[in-house]
Amino acid sequence: MNKEVKATLRFLKMGPRKVRLIADTMRGHKAVILLDRLPLKSQKAALPLLKLLKSAIANAKNNHKFEVETLRVKSITVDGGPMVKRWMPRAHGRATPLRQRTSHVNLVLISEEPKEKKTKKLQKKSK
Repeated sequence: MNKEVKATLRFLKMGPRKVRLIADTMRGHKAVILLDRLPLKSQKAALPLLKLLKSAIANAKNNHKFEVETLRVKSITVDGGPMVKRWMPRAHGRATPLRQRTSHVNLVLISEEPKEKKTKKLQKKSK
């Protein structure tokens, strides 16, 4: 029986397009492998997503008594949050708008039991 654990990160002060680049590389992988890979990424979005992954793993261990080795990223979605709108002065008395974007990230881990290998039994036909 597969069980799910959820964790959310809201109001991350980073554009959703930049966060999705890292989130797409996480989808479908085992959580233990991602704990090693995310700190090596050069993008700034990797560290908040690593913190979110550690939080989801802690939720799974403490609240649901799951083993870390059985956890896998089922889904991760990055949605846009509210924008902070500002103005920047430009030449000749003009102003251009600045939109400081935020992101909401939802992470779902799934616990899978290790699959047992099926052994083929030789069935002898009786004649």
